[in-house]
Parts: sequence; structure tokens; C-alpha cells
Amino acid sequence: MGVENILKEKIGEYLSENYSLSKIDIEILKTRKEFNGDYTVVLFPLIPLIKKKPAEFGSDIGEVLKEDGNIVKDYNIVQGFLNLVFFDAFLVDSLKSFDVDLKNNLNLKNDFYLIEFSSPNTNKPLHLGHVRNILLGDSISKIFQEVGNKVHKTQIINDRGIHICKSMVAWNRFGNNSNPKNENIKGDVFVGNYYVLYNNEYEKQVNKLISDGHDKKYAEQNAEILLEAKDLLRKWENGDEEVIKQWEKLNSWVYEGFSKTYSDLNVKFDSEYFESKTYLKGKEIVIDGLNKNIFKKKEDNSIWIDLTNDGLDEKILLRSDGTSVYITQDIGTAFLRYKDHPKMDGMIYTTGNEQDYHFKVLFEVLNKLGYPWANKLSHLSYGMVDLPSGKMKSREGTVVDADELIEEMSKKAKSISESLGKVNHLNDSNQIKLFNDIALGALKYHILKVDPKKSILFDPNESIDFNGNTGPFIQYTYARIQSLLRKNTNNKSFKDISISEKERNIIIQLNDYPNVLLNAYSNLNPSLIANYVYDLVKLYNSFYQSHTVLGNNEINSFRILLSKKVSEYIKKSMSLLGVSVPNRM
Repeated sequence: MGVENILKEKIGEYLSENYSLSKIDIEILKTRKEFNGDYTVVLFPLIPLIKKKPAEFGSDIGEVLKEDGNIVKDYNIVQGFLNLVFFDAFLVDSLKSFDVDLKNNLNLKNDFYLIEFSSPNTNKPLHLGHVRNILLGDSISKIFQEVGNKVHKTQIINDRGIHICKSMVAWNRFGNNSNPKNENIKGDVFVGNYYVLYNNEYEKQVNKLISDGHDKKYAEQNAEILLEAKDLLRKWENGDEEVIKQWEKLNSWVYEGFSKTYSDLNVKFDSEYFESKTYLKGKEIVIDGLNKNIFKKKEDNSIWIDLTNDGLDEKILLRSDGTSVYITQDIGTAFLRYKDHPKMDGMIYTTGNEQDYHFKVLFEVLNKLGYPWANKLSHLSYGMVDLPSGKMKSREGTVVDADELIEEMSKKAKSISESLGKVNHLNDSNQIKLFNDIALGALKYHILKVDPKKSILFDPNESIDFNGNTGPFIQYTYARIQSLLRKNTNNKSFKDISISEKERNIIIQLNDYPNVLLNAYSNLNPSLIANYVYDLVKLYNSFYQSHTVLGNNEINSFRILLSKKVSEYIKKSMSLLGVSVPNRM
């Protein structure tokens, strides 16, 4: 039982016996640094029920808790806050019972969630923007599982549409029937290069039309290479065998590339849906909605829904030529997912905040269609990732590919580790694994430590520093503790020991883990876990610099246990971010 639960139980008994109040929500927080105390009882919500002044009521509770003789040593009241100071023995005994595995202690529902993330287009490799999406979705999945839920990780692969047709056109024009194997290029990178080639040629043709006297709008809509891409799209939707065969070939190269990147990031999916399949179901649902007068057809035969009464706009669902739009496949995908998982309790879409409006519309459309599961859908929205040099643009080839980023960070990890002399004791294979662990730790932590709602300015050099708020700094602290545990020979028990302020602070921080985990779960925010573990590591390193851990006294035995518990909470917290912590660095 956590410290807060013990306090809540005792305060609850007091309120029941003296005021006939039961099932009262009692708020207990860590005491703020500027006040004297370990934990604080917030009195304000209780005052109207008790009808006493905060100071008087606070004193009553403080004295009741002191009467136990084993928990509260002292207390003070600051306005409507009761600050409690615990006995050393109580904190030490609490430490012994701390268990980082909380699945059996949180009393949460065993719900089933689908979590969608990644969901790339098949015209380019995964880049840094995708990486934030992937890492957020994967971390949220781990957090949901940690609190006892079942999770199904899924993605929708946007494998059709004008974007892939653009790559196909460029490959037809400039590829000379080449392939990734012959060029010794990763498949998704290979296809992405042709997407860039397409846009380069498109710009040339637009500029040529403008120089020939056409206005910009005409030039942008009538460039020969764009018309060719649109023709390919029409042929694809009409089932042209040759076009589909080529489409399958290019997409197969991209899928091989994606698989390699996912493997390098240690991310796996439980299912994949493909837009080329789900858009057909979406079109079927839209036609059915039209027949039921949920949607309306305009004079040009395009199909729309009017959501102005719901605070939104009109939204096109099918173009006048019968081709689908982005939301069409999302409608189909949502339907098929529920059909495949009818017992799901929730579905979370992980996408950038530029799609906030899109998902408001999607959820409302599904609600208008009368699907009872529409209210189970939610959107994890996140900010963009920029570089010090500016925004990334796929069509201009100025993105940072995920593969290049991982490789570059691994090289940096190798360089820094070797310069610090931290790998001399490892053989080659273990060195390679360590460099990879450090690189991924740096990348994942640097991205996940930022609140999803905020944008990120990503600096690889800053992320891989062995000092400061970085993954390698936390990994190194874990490895240092493992070294202490290997050296320890003290098996003495301890009981009546006095602990320092720094040791108290570490115990309080460890005790706060369940609250942080639940907040991260409720708010879909892995950064709460990242900042929690960083604060824990800072507290431990401050303690380590001023206290002797190894020795043959009782206090040393306590400090070994404290160190062991810290390492367990570091490992668990980092695992929820998808980060491995090496035993040696």
C-alpha cells in the first residue's frame, strides 16, 4: 500500500467516525519544496463538509495521524494545506514494500484498446516526423498495457492515391527499369528519390508553362507530368492490370524498407490495414449514407455532409468523378477495425495536430452514420518536429530520414563512448549493442520528454549528451547503480536508522511513481514518465555525490536497497519509453 493510500485510509476512518462522511475523495500531494513536509493534505474541498476553519480542522487531522505513533512525526498548516513530516522508520519500511510492477494494484478495468500510429505514405521513407509519431504511439501502447489494459497496435498504410502515382511516373520516365537491389539502396529510400525527382520535373514544367505565357494556376494544373500521374490514378482505380502490377512492385520495395526501420526502432505492429482496401468500404458506406439522406449530392455529383449545425463546415466525401478523398478511407478503416475487433473499448489515433479538424469531422461523420462505437474514438494530437535549419519538406528532399538519423546517432554514441573510455571492457558485439542502445535511448528520450502538444526543435548533438536531461545520462546512472550492486557484499539487516534529507526525497519520489503513471495514462502523455525518471536520477546523483553507499554498516545496507529500488524504477520508466538501459557503460 502506497504512502498516500495509508494516509487516505486513516483520514477516511476519522471522517467516518466523527462526521459520518464516507467515500470522500481526499487529495494528497507531494509537499512543495519551499515548505517543510513530505506530503500535503489539501483541506479546501473538505472545509464545506466539516464546517470548521482550515487551521482547526487541519490540526484535528494532524493530531489523529500523530496518535498512531509510527507514521507522522510532525505537521504544519499553511492556509488550507496540511503538511506532514514522516518518521524515518515509516519511510524506510515503506521503501521495503515498494513494487514497481503495479498491474495488480491499480484496480483499473481490463479494457481493450486499438492504438493506431505511424500510418505512412508509400512514396517516401520514414522520416523524423514519422519517428515522433511512432515513438508516441509505441510508448502510449506500453503505458496502457502497464496499467492493465490489452492493447492492439495497428496502422493504416496509405498505399494508394496521387502521391504514389507521382513516384511511379518518375520511375517510368527516369528509372530505366532499375530497382533497389541493383542500386544498393533501401527500398523506401529508392522510391522516395523518385518522388523528389517528380517534384523537380513538375516545377520545371510549371515554370516552362508560365514562361510560355500561361498563368500560374493553369500551369500548376496542366503540367504534363501531373496529368500523367492523374491518368495513372484513374487507371489504377479502374483496375488496369499493368498499372496495378507496377504499383505493387514499387510498394513492395517500400514495405521492405519500412520493416527495416521499424525493426531498428524495436517497434512491432499487431495488424496493418491498407488504404487500397479500406477506401472501397468507405465508398460503399458513403453511398449508403447518401441513400439514407445522411449525406447529400451536389449538382456535379460530388457527395457531401453538412456539419455547420455541429460547429464544423461542409465536408466532401466523394468527388464528382466518384473517386475517394482522404476521409473516405478513414470511414472504411474505422468500420473494418470495429468489425475485426467488436469488443474494443477504445481506439486512439496518433497524428500530428494539423489533422485536428479532420478527426473532429471524421468522428462526427461516424456519429451521424449511427455507429454506436463512434464515441469510443479519440485523437492523440502532437506538435511538429523541426530542425535548427528549419522545417522539413518531403517533396524538396529536405527531410531527415529515420535510418540516417539512427545511423548518425549510433556513430555519435560510439565516438563519445570511446572518447570517455567507457567501452574498453566490452567485446566488439557488446560494443555495437551498447552504441545502438545509447543511440536509441538518446533519440527516444529526446522526443518523448517533450509534451506531445508542444512542437520539438530536434538537435541530435544535444540529445546524445551524457550530462543533463538526456537518455544517455539516465542510462549511465542505471549502469553506475548496477556496478554498485555487483560490488556489494553487505547483507546486514537494518531497522532503526536515521536517513538524510536527500534519502527522504528519493523515497518520496519513488512513492510518486503510481501517480505519475496514471497521469501519463489519463493524459496520453509519456513526457510525464520521462520527466519523472529524470527527476529521480537527479535526486539519486546528488545523493551519490555526498553519501557513501558501499560499506559494512546498517546504513550502507539501507543505501544499497535504496539504490536497487531506484534502478528498478529507472528501468521500468525507461522501458515505457521504449528505451533499454545497459548494465554496463
